[in-house]
Amino acid sequence: MSTTCTRAGNFPRTSGTSATSTPRCTPGPPCSRTAWRKPTAAGATSNGSKFEGVDLFLFDPHVSIDSTDDDLKRLADKIRGKGLVVGSVVAPVWPPTGGGSAMGSDEDRKNFLTQVRKACGIAKKLRDIGIRKYGVVRIDSAASPSDWAKDPAGNTKRIAETFRQACDVAEQFGERLAAEGEICWGGMHSVKRNVELLEQVNRPKTLGFQADMAHTLLFTMGYNAPDDRILPENFDWSDNKALDEGLKTMTRALRPWTIDFHVAQNDATVKGSGSHDKTGRHCLPHDPNGKLDIVRHAGLWLKDDSGGFTGIPQTIQEATITIQSVTKEMGTFWAEYRRDWTNQQGMFALDQPQGPRPRLNQDTILFGYTVSFTKDFK
Repeated sequence: MSTTCTRAGNFPRTSGTSATSTPRCTPGPPCSRTAWRKPTAAGATSNGSKFEGVDLFLFDPHVSIDSTDDDLKRLADKIRGKGLVVGSVVAPVWPPTGGGSAMGSDEDRKNFLTQVRKACGIAKKLRDIGIRKYGVVRIDSAASPSDWAKDPAGNTKRIAETFRQACDVAEQFGERLAAEGEICWGGMHSVKRNVELLEQVNRPKTLGFQADMAHTLLFTMGYNAPDDRILPENFDWSDNKALDEGLKTMTRALRPWTIDFHVAQNDATVKGSGSHDKTGRHCLPHDPNGKLDIVRHAGLWLKDDSGGFTGIPQTIQEATITIQSVTKEMGTFWAEYRRDWTNQQGMFALDQPQGPRPRLNQDTILFGYTVSFTKDFK
């Protein structure tokens, strides 16, 4: 398992994730929900902090993408019973799981968006149930780097178009999407290509980047994108200064887009086959072959170059107009109108048919009558 940090204001939330124990990433039988709930609930603590919850992979045998409301309520009860919550969910957008390539045919892209819609629907229902208060819906291009390389510019443009449509879907449910950067996803297989794609989509309030330290380390090595490598070929892993500089170059480019973050270890090797060819190998934190100083290198994602914690500053302003009318001796009738503004989507409209939706402002009207007792009673 890896640790997931989802940005919430300036403070990350931590969850254990079931996504790294799925059949798509791990050889052998998948880890059951019961199996990963127990260690997460009883997981490691540090200075009083511990795992708050779990991320969900929305595909059988984990959590079905076609789960009913009753299925989700039962799941929520089990997770709540362990003292946990739900964070992010993974949309099964790949062809083997009912999706399709984001740069593929019209039918492929339709299937991709269908899975995004289903995933966002489940994410919203889990919010409505009260088991999920933060997190994102994770997606990727569901396409290989080799297929992408047949027409780099055209395929990136097509992926961006699909992602913009996915943003439209997510906004209908009040959700945010995180593009999961891995070297096995075409158009998302290097630092340069991820930034290029995110800029073309240009929906930063709805689509951000999901960084997994076990995957992003491989960006620096140029796997599947040798022209975009950051560290030199045949890199000497004992050169800690050069490694730090390479990781700083990478995080400086991707950090502004990052909204979902996995703390993990990697031994600079790859694994996988089929749609997940040459993906990052997760190691135990203290694996002797691990190349990362996890705490120090995680800090490169969570802090800016000056050492300050990253996040999205939020400013809230309000304007209030109050009218009062004093009645004879006893009381005051008053009416108040207030308008609040924020530079981030921190307000929620409750009157929307699809449920609470984030927005940049809200209006409030209040009425009241205040009674005052000023006489002495004997």
